[in-house]
Amino acid sequence: MGHRELLLEAARRLLEDKGYAHITARDLVAASGTNLASIGYHFGSKNGLLNAALGDVFEEWTDALAEVALADPHASPLQRAHLTWATVLRHLADKRALLLSFVEALAQAERDPALREQLAEVQNRTRTRVAEIVATSYGDADVHADDPRCTAVAGFILAVCDGLALQWLLDPQRSPRPEHLLAGLNDLVARSQN
Repeated sequence: MGHRELLLEAARRLLEDKGYAHITARDLVAASGTNLASIGYHFGSKNGLLNAALGDVFEEWTDALAEVALADPHASPLQRAHLTWATVLRHLADKRALLLSFVEALAQAERDPALREQLAEVQNRTRTRVAEIVATSYGDADVHADDPRCTAVAGFILAVCDGLALQWLLDPQRSPRPEHLLAGLNDLVARSQN
């Protein structure tokens, strides 16, 4: 592996072990066996490296959720959303350390425009990927990821998933369950049609 890959691997481990706010450049160098110059060369800064690692984690997580959502070709879009939410909730405990690191990064982004832009780009890539999944799930060759309907649904799905994660981080016992989300959404749709 080259320095770039070693740094990303080390960043991911440290994000899980120490959290975003407590990682130093020296920690990254020690964990990767590289040098300080490699961080700047490949990522621009320590935060750039940490954000790249977080981005990789979220891309992997999005791809895993896509497999779940698209597994049954006969599922309705609402059934796919329910499967996705259930999977998110079932695996939040596995992702707790990385979720906390992401929340720490968000808190710092308000005062660091470069960090904010990097995190916004991670979110944009995730939203685009989810829009691709939505377009695929519609099963219509004329519907593409850049269709405003797909981007709107992708934004909704991300808002629900992010909201679930935050609620779960604060109180896992009282956070919503997948069946509650589906019941609430079904009730909202039913009442909107009357």
